[in-house]
Amino acid sequence: MKNQTTLKTFILLGLTDDIQLKILLFIFLFLSYLLSVSGNLTIITFTLTDSHLKTPMYLFLQNLSFLEISFTTACVPRFLYSLSSGDKSITYNGCASQLLFTDLFAVTEFFLLATMSYDRYVAICKPLHYMTIMNSRVCKNFILFCWVAALIIILPPVSLGLGLEFCDSNIIDHFCCDASPILKIACSDTGLIEQMVIACAVLTFIITLVCVVLSYIFIIRTILRFPSSQQRKKAFSTCSSHMIVVSITYGSCIFIYVKPSAKDEVAINKWISLLITSTSPVLNPFIYTLRNKQVKQAFHDLIKKIAFLSKM
Repeated sequence: MKNQTTLKTFILLGLTDDIQLKILLFIFLFLSYLLSVSGNLTIITFTLTDSHLKTPMYLFLQNLSFLEISFTTACVPRFLYSLSSGDKSITYNGCASQLLFTDLFAVTEFFLLATMSYDRYVAICKPLHYMTIMNSRVCKNFILFCWVAALIIILPPVSLGLGLEFCDSNIIDHFCCDASPILKIACSDTGLIEQMVIACAVLTFIITLVCVVLSYIFIIRTILRFPSSQQRKKAFSTCSSHMIVVSITYGSCIFIYVKPSAKDEVAINKWISLLITSTSPVLNPFIYTLRNKQVKQAFHDLIKKIAFLSKM
């Protein structure tokens, strides 16, 4: 997105010009953002302070919560400001930074979800060797790999994007800086960048999805061999939260590319992107806490500690 035409700002059109709908959007986004940040911060606090939550699964969950907070913070506060003030402008550097960070957090989350599915595979299929295979060093290396892999994937198209020229328009038909609407207003050749964006998106999606699917094929096959229904139920319960989160994440991304028509493509993609940005980070903490006895127990223990300290 190189500025060779004294371009210093972009205009983000947002979602609507209807005043009443803007008010409803602001209230919805503000509440969902508060819930997302508070819910994910609670999970991070539990995993850092509770001795029962020092296992690999909760280390990955801690990082997933951090990614959810980071991803939604990269988009939502700026849009809330736009809705409340009416200021739709965003600086060139601000737009480039938003695009870089949202892509980085999103791609890292895909790799982390694939890593978490492998963790569930080891826990179910190799329970006796779980702590040996998924030791602290291995888990930290997995997390580092997720971030490095995401950087390697997004840096080539983003670097090329910094060289784009904008001469006819600075109006981005979106509520945040997204690759597709930015490429549409560029006046330089975007063919190579578009191919790289598609290749990187497909590469990320396919690689991580294959890892998830293969892990759960082995998990389900192992669970079905368990002799008692109680064992099978407990094993499925161990994986259920992660399966729900994976289904929501991959399902929403698949849906965003199911375009009913070219005319409706931009509008529908903007609204789906809004739901992904605001709703998914809210749902994940509730999914993991409501279906997890250890997290519930950690919450009860924290409440008891607070009540005890308040009486002193």
